[in-house]
Amino acid sequence: MKRDKILTDLKLYLQQDPVERKMVADMIAFVEQNPDCFDRSNTAGHLTGSAWIMSKDLTKTLLIHHVKLNKWLQPGGHCDGNPDCMAVALNEALEETGLAVTPLFPEIFDVDIHLIPAKGDVAAHLHYDVRYAVYAEDDGNEIGPNTEINEAQWVPLDVVHEYNDEQSIMRMVLKAKAFR
Repeated sequence: MKRDKILTDLKLYLQQDPVERKMVADMIAFVEQNPDCFDRSNTAGHLTGSAWIMSKDLTKTLLIHHVKLNKWLQPGGHCDGNPDCMAVALNEALEETGLAVTPLFPEIFDVDIHLIPAKGDVAAHLHYDVRYAVYAEDDGNEIGPNTEINEAQWVPLDVVHEYNDEQSIMRMVLKAKAFR
């Protein structure tokens, strides 16, 4: 079954980070109950993959200003049928920033379930976001806007809150600071 790997990874993550127990349990239940969990055709929600991109020295993260959501976030996007959430995260990082990135470790770094507001003919729905910590070999280049992002900036971990102080972002900052 194409959901086996993500279910195994989520269960392993739950053992490593019990703080997020409820969210991980909800995500596991969603995946188990929805064979189409990787597809946007599931209008209640679907899995997404995100990359928390770190500088080589692990002191900064790359945030993008998302066009549709009008906020600073980590790069990420829809699985669109791909059951490999890490591959989705790596691909989205490349598409949105132009940077090839390397995983810091193969396990899940963070999970988050968040509401995406209705827009046009797309109803409000949930994103079950699976996040991976990665680093960029080349963290000195400027990253230009594209159709999905307005801007991208390398942000020192200590000032990420000035860009986005949402709980899920600040949770990743705390985890990233533990790498140093």
